[in-house]
Amino acid sequence: MLSRIADLLVPAVGRLSVTTAPDADLAPGSIVAANHTSLADPAIVVAALRRLGVEPVIMAAAGLWRVPLLGRALAREGHIPVVRRDRRAANALDAAAAALDQGRLLLIYAEGGLPPRREVAEAAPGTFRSGLARLAERTGAPVVPVGQAGARRITSGSTIKQLAGLATAPLRRPDLHVHVGAPLSLTGDRVARTAQARTAVTTAWRTAAAHLGEPAALAA
Repeated sequence: MLSRIADLLVPAVGRLSVTTAPDADLAPGSIVAANHTSLADPAIVVAALRRLGVEPVIMAAAGLWRVPLLGRALAREGHIPVVRRDRRAANALDAAAAALDQGRLLLIYAEGGLPPRREVAEAAPGTFRSGLARLAERTGAPVVPVGQAGARRITSGSTIKQLAGLATAPLRRPDLHVHVGAPLSLTGDRVARTAQARTAVTTAWRTAAAHLGEPAALAA
């Protein structure tokens, strides 16, 4: 249901385009790692994945499960709440591993939260937390890097700016782009695996940002 809703809502607030690397493969049991820049980008990434024929299980902040209706939908569809900085975070990895074992595609935001930035401009993904590397090590699942750009044109900055951006987006309909890279198998120790994943997601983000003509695509 959430994938269908995203597929309907995203075209109303922006013009979404999607590209894939020549050897991209969203195989069952894969981990999709995307960059996180805005409250809007999960819907954008989900809508892009649905266009490619897949509907992922999403790992998201546990607070969303307390939102009326949304929380019920998340629980009913098997999405995974992450309680940050808490021992219960390990439960999320257990649930994620089970979903992968069932052949589900898992969407994870390894940065663990939104960047503390107020400007609309694109910027490279921040530091990745270790959860992605630990999950890949535990399951052997391939990691599919996904880069999205343009979400901050819908919502970014202070709460007032985010509400204003969302309200005016249907009129502005900013360009949005999602790029799906080739899957990779993470190797080495946890630090090395985390670095490999961040590099791959950053490369996918650069491709997405370049597609929109964002000068930040050349940034580190």
